[in-house]
Amino acid sequence: MTGVAYKTSAELASFLGAFDRYEENKEDMLRVMRNHRAAAYDAEGAYVGLEIKPQGIKAQHTPDYLLKAATKAWDDAVQLGEKYGYRNAQTTVIAPTGTIGLVMDCDTTGVEPDFALVKFKKLSGGGYFKIINQSVPQALKNLGYTQAENDAIVNFAVGHASFAGAPHINNESLLAKGFLPEEIAKLNGAAKSAFEIGFIFNRFTLGDACLTRLGFKEEVFADWSFNLLESLGFTEDQIDAANDYVCGTMTVEGAPALKEEHLSIFDCANKNGKKGERYIHAHGHIRMMAACQPFLSGAISKTINLPNEATVEEIADSYLMSWTLGLKANAIYRDGSKLSQPLSTKSDKKKKADAATEEEVAVAEGGSQLVDLSKLNVDELLEEVQKRMSASTDTKFKRQLSRIVERKSLPAKRRGFTQKARIGGQVLFLRTGEYNDSTLGEIFIDLAKEGSTLRSLMNCFAISISVGLQYGVPLEEFVEKFVFTKFEPSGMVDHPNIKTTTSIVDFIFRSLAYEYLGRTDLVHVLDKPTVENLGEEGDITLVGKPELSSIRVTAPTVAKANVAVAVETTAGGSMDQVQAAAKSMQSDAPACSTCGHITIRSGTCYKCLNCGTSMGCS
Repeated sequence: MTGVAYKTSAELASFLGAFDRYEENKEDMLRVMRNHRAAAYDAEGAYVGLEIKPQGIKAQHTPDYLLKAATKAWDDAVQLGEKYGYRNAQTTVIAPTGTIGLVMDCDTTGVEPDFALVKFKKLSGGGYFKIINQSVPQALKNLGYTQAENDAIVNFAVGHASFAGAPHINNESLLAKGFLPEEIAKLNGAAKSAFEIGFIFNRFTLGDACLTRLGFKEEVFADWSFNLLESLGFTEDQIDAANDYVCGTMTVEGAPALKEEHLSIFDCANKNGKKGERYIHAHGHIRMMAACQPFLSGAISKTINLPNEATVEEIADSYLMSWTLGLKANAIYRDGSKLSQPLSTKSDKKKKADAATEEEVAVAEGGSQLVDLSKLNVDELLEEVQKRMSASTDTKFKRQLSRIVERKSLPAKRRGFTQKARIGGQVLFLRTGEYNDSTLGEIFIDLAKEGSTLRSLMNCFAISISVGLQYGVPLEEFVEKFVFTKFEPSGMVDHPNIKTTTSIVDFIFRSLAYEYLGRTDLVHVLDKPTVENLGEEGDITLVGKPELSSIRVTAPTVAKANVAVAVETTAGGSMDQVQAAAKSMQSDAPACSTCGHITIRSGTCYKCLNCGTSMGCS
């Protein structure tokens, strides 16, 4: 496809001319095209200017008709390109296709292996959508398994989707517990798309009348932590056994009749379900991409999946291998590295025994008597605080408790810093006030060129945060509550450490978290050390505390010589470029969603020349 695209591009160039500055890059462009052709022939020693030999098409593994078509496509592309040039510098990439693949009902998408045999997609409106790989039955049939063996393996992985015949929790046991036939029919219907059977035994599936008839009060089953199956007397082991039968184990590992040597055929990007152990190693993803890269103009947008326990060294090794094999891009994702991810293979439910162990540890560390502070009046609350202070040996804990009921005022003369930033064109000044121990005690927020309403609201917001800090509310709580708050103005930020933000409030607490909590995960650029150049070779020393700006090299401390510097400006060339860009703008082009600059058309979409934002396919 890439070869034919370049052939077509050369044909376009014969009528419309080659792309801008093609003549300046002609030799390099043709060298790249010849390397593409060499990869199609897999010719030894034919890759010019490359330290690493790409993986070409292996003739012994390729059908003859396909190999002939590939080599002819690249022959035509190079021959026409040498004659006319190319209208397009690049023609193909492999773009992300995860959501498109789901809509098209694809089991896998291009070079991307399946995420898991059975996975659950989190829906933006709430709930889950169960996705099952439909190629497993056909693969088992091709491997020579009988229909009975095929059905047993598939049911082991995806479940029977019915309580009929399930161990412990089945139609008969549910009737004995008091369920009506029509209620059991509802449960069997919901089991077809259930994540776990515990998710369908609730008021939304069965109705309040059913739960009331079974003897539960509304305030009990209205609680989100209510577990109907446990309340009916089923043990955790019984629930797990029934869950494996109804919803499946989500893996073929351990399936009846499946041969050991066939397991690798069903390996996926992640471990399958709670019991699965096999998965495709990150190097497998990278080598697959390396096999495709020689035949693409641009990069491959394909996720290299790593398990949750992956180490920093393994991730660094993946990047090094990607560079060694000549890839143009690398996108690594470690499973569970985000608080929420769209695809998952198992639930986050903890074992009851594990939860009980954690509770026992917490009780052992913090005392065995739990007091509901929300039910105490003011006098009782003060008494409880004093009791905990006298019982605790942690001075930090005592200081925090004492500050719950006592405001700690700032000194009249206090230190802090003032930070200027620009967010989406809006200038902002963030000022802080500190206690003598350098902890944060107050903030001020000043906005330039804004109306009195917004300035007053931000002042009130700053006062409320300051009062909370002085009464002992930890800065960590404010940070977790307000970061990622989204409203305008937002976008690019003129700040040495924070480059993008979702709102003014998000920027303020990112900055405070970095300065006072050392939270480097909320900024984009870390401070670089300030150095002093003493004028001697190799004699560079660190100078004090790093500044907020990027690395700064100071002059030698000796007297500076008077040096005249002549600066010649050549504005003519830059103005020509600006005028050329202005000609390509359209009167109906939308404003950039990030900086507000007028965009220009790029293909069927628009892009911003000011900040580089792409508003679509470009």
